[in-house]
Amino acid sequence: MAPRIAIPVPHSGDPDYAARSLPQYERAVKIAGGEPVRIPLDQSPAQIMMLLERCDAVLLPGSKADVDPGKYKAQRSPQTAASDSGRDAVDWVLLDDAYNRRKPILGICYGLQSLNVYRSGTLIQDIDSPIKHTAGRTVAVAHSVEVVPGSKLAEIIGLVEVPVNSSHHQSADTVGRGLRVVARSPLDGIIEGLEGTSDDHFVLAVQWHPNEASSRMKRRWRFSGRWSMPRRSDSEHSNRSRNSHRFYGPSPKLFA
Repeated sequence: MAPRIAIPVPHSGDPDYAARSLPQYERAVKIAGGEPVRIPLDQSPAQIMMLLERCDAVLLPGSKADVDPGKYKAQRSPQTAASDSGRDAVDWVLLDDAYNRRKPILGICYGLQSLNVYRSGTLIQDIDSPIKHTAGRTVAVAHSVEVVPGSKLAEIIGLVEVPVNSSHHQSADTVGRGLRVVARSPLDGIIEGLEGTSDDHFVLAVQWHPNEASSRMKRRWRFSGRWSMPRRSDSEHSNRSRNSHRFYGPSPKLFA
């Protein structure tokens, strides 16, 4: 049985954006050997928990929203986009479940920011840099990223400096509890990757979009590996859902 990967719908207020962006993540998960499970943003926490009972891991995707600055006790900047309370609430439910049950977590772009704020971190609300972090999906390589040697991310991609795309105007500032910086933009120091500090729980988040890499870049940044999850029967899956999760996460080919 393929591992089931919970993915929240990217945005609650813009169905066209959600319909355009969500299939990219679902397709990437399928190629990587997983089964994507859409998590709607209009259900109660109890209903969401029922869906999560049969999910093995969480992927937090990008969004056109910005995390509500009130969640990290900051005044809203004029450059901060409207928040999405529906998405924020669902992300919190998914992260509560993933941390309680040690399910693997992968955050992408907004997903990194959401994870960091969930762990009591803060955000830079609008990046001031000569590097164009808002380059967008039409720019295959926006800048390079330096990866900390010996990190999970370095092990996964097999490189310590990589070219990436970029579609964000915010980034992590103060790093949240149980997270550490594993990648930065070398020219301005902007945080580009975070991972968990616990050896028995896979937590990783990046600011770029491996799911949107160009054909040329996918030869280096393929979102096409195998989730490192053993196949199990439905009964075994049910039993495991009631217990703490061992270390499971994307294998090296997921990113490299």
